Amino acid sequence: MPTDPRVLVDFRTADDAGVYLVGEDLALVQTVDFFTPIVDDPYAFGQIAAANAVSDVYAMGGVPMTALAIAAFPAKDFATAVAEAIFRGGYDKLAEAGVVLLGGHTVQDTEVKFGYAVTGRIRPGRVLANTGARPGDQLVLTKPIGTGVISTALKNDRAPADAVRAATLMMTTLNRAAGEVLAEAGPEVVHACTDITGFGLVGHACEMALPSGVTLVIRVADVPLLPGAIDLASRNRAGGGATNLAYFGARVREPGGLDDALRALLYDPQTSGGLFAAIDPAAAEAVIEHLRAAGVDVARVGTVGPASEALIELV
Repeated sequence: MPTDPRVLVDFRTADDAGVYLVGEDLALVQTVDFFTPIVDDPYAFGQIAAANAVSDVYAMGGVPMTALAIAAFPAKDFATAVAEAIFRGGYDKLAEAGVVLLGGHTVQDTEVKFGYAVTGRIRPGRVLANTGARPGDQLVLTKPIGTGVISTALKNDRAPADAVRAATLMMTTLNRAAGEVLAEAGPEVVHACTDITGFGLVGHACEMALPSGVTLVIRVADVPLLPGAIDLASRNRAGGGATNLAYFGARVREPGGLDDALRALLYDPQTSGGLFAAIDPAAAEAVIEHLRAAGVDVARVGTVGPASEALIELV
């Protein structure tokens, strides 16, 4: 497919954002994301939407700069105060990230939807793509998983308050600190990076393994889970989890006796999830120390192996 030579990253590698060269030392990182409410608090929903949208720029090693809001609200029987709270939550989270809101576009719809198109900057030689994982690399994850299960339970009035609080805190936490540490390490050390969102941990891991030509070996017991997620997983599975399993499951090798609830969490669609990175083994310990010093609760969750019939091996 022909393309402009200034396009450094586009849709063909299923990466987190596009990267476009505008000068010798400057490229733009561009992404867009919006979705329906996953928590009841409209202010928190706005915060989550903003944190989720800017995360793609951090995953590429970039610095988010500007945003355009994308919103859909019902024309009738919808309180203006709710819309205001959503916008305010998003604005405050963007401000925390140092991102300037330039404007946006709102339409009428039967269901609330909200998010942002975000533009960031990066030096061309410092892009963290999802395509460069190498055998021997150490795999790290910077946030626990389980938001899809918990938000589904919340919609059905089955989610304990402490589980909702923990999930909301995680989703409203920017990936800024983790992104800055990984960007500073650079592509010579961080061979591949992505953030964990709608395809779940296994799905996004597959999207890293396939273009890298490797197998990712994930230690299931080391994957961090949100409080309450494992207890809720049996009766509160997000629909996207089944879709992820159907799409990616054939390329995953599982250990015998894997718990059904734990399997569901590995495929669980996430919102504003953590960064998932393949790091050079010689530098992994130093990067992990820097992440922890920056306040990131990082977990070492596996290694990268040579290519095999499976994209992912769960152990």
